Amino acid sequence: MSTVVVKSATEASTPQRSSDRAVVETVAAVVADVRTNGDSAVRAYSGKFDRWTPASFRLTDDEIRAVVASVPETVLDDLRFAQQQIRTFAQAQRDSMQDVEIETLPGVFLGHRHVPIQAAGAYVPGGRYPLTASAHMTVLTAKVAGVDRVAATTPPIDGAVPPISVAAMHLAGADEIYVLGGVQAIAALALGTETIDPVHILTGPGNAYVAEAKRQLFGEVGIDLFAGPTETLIIADDDADPFTVAVDLLSQAEHGPDSPCVLITTSDAVARQVLTHVDALLPGLQTNAVAGPAWRDHGQVHVVDDLLDAYALADDFASEHVQILTNDPRQALAHMRNYGAIFLGEGTCVPYGDKVIGTNHVLPTLGAARYTGGLWVGKYLKTLTYQEVRDPASSAFIGDICGRLSRLERFEGHARSGDLRAAKFGDASLDWAALPSATIPT
Repeated sequence: MSTVVVKSATEASTPQRSSDRAVVETVAAVVADVRTNGDSAVRAYSGKFDRWTPASFRLTDDEIRAVVASVPETVLDDLRFAQQQIRTFAQAQRDSMQDVEIETLPGVFLGHRHVPIQAAGAYVPGGRYPLTASAHMTVLTAKVAGVDRVAATTPPIDGAVPPISVAAMHLAGADEIYVLGGVQAIAALALGTETIDPVHILTGPGNAYVAEAKRQLFGEVGIDLFAGPTETLIIADDDADPFTVAVDLLSQAEHGPDSPCVLITTSDAVARQVLTHVDALLPGLQTNAVAGPAWRDHGQVHVVDDLLDAYALADDFASEHVQILTNDPRQALAHMRNYGAIFLGEGTCVPYGDKVIGTNHVLPTLGAARYTGGLWVGKYLKTLTYQEVRDPASSAFIGDICGRLSRLERFEGHARSGDLRAAKFGDASLDWAALPSATIPT
């Protein structure tokens, strides 16, 4: 593969795959305090970081109704539309997951069931961007999966309840809504406090501190993903519109100053026109203070010989979002395998997936797309197996083999459990005293 690098990111500013030491230490201290002191620690950190210490962090039903009533009906209609798209796709995913039972031998039944997690925590970010869409992706998807209890939380904004975020969580079906942010919220949901019951899985994006809190608490609770900066990659051929490419690159650059934005194209002309358009668009972009550094420090443009080379290079990046702006976009499905979500053709774009189209926007970053996909309804389900042997002859047959295999591994107790069934359901009688010691072939 020959590649011409028209623009490269500065190597020193490549996004880190491990947390900053100061972040790690701060998070560890907050988590330890919440673990020991519960609500009092949560309240202290909420006051320190968010200047927010209400009588209760959980909103009452009356408070939720009042907040939702304050939101314009057109906004509620838009939220309902977006949630219906996400619900429809999540339900299709759930319907595709069938319970299984097969008979492998006469009277030997093996199966699995998809059982929902009992309690999920959903973090809906606030701060610079109140990401209300995260309520759809986490709360609603969990409820479609059948999770009994979804506790959703979002930070206050400027010392007040964020109405649109609360409305989104409510419409998505949250069973509990908290106005609480940061590490203290993650720790409270994971560990539980005097007033907040613990959950079994934590989902939703957040800043570096929230991501680190999820990392440190993973194991005590499940998590969706280890999240890094938002990433986007566009594959374009000679037919791509350079202006569209530029607009779509910057649409993701505004997520954060460390968000990688990569263009891989078969056209040198398209590459250079995109650079010109980006330079022209950035000064007038309201989020230039964020998008500008992202493009400057993490923007890349590569020109390759053909689309097969483009797909191969894109798979090496394993980007969170991949957009295909080519004459035959579906060709990418046959050639690519490392991406969080793929967006085919000029009629769609990454912001559709971020906000409204129906697929989930919680996706793998930092190369994790090489081994995992994003959040989906199946993440809230445990696939649990079961076994039943109804035929005595089959149990005796399996028990005999189990005994022999167990002794190969020097597990005499395992062997005797198999021997018991072989004897009980076969013709021989079992004499425990006469059972041989482990016999290992040399």
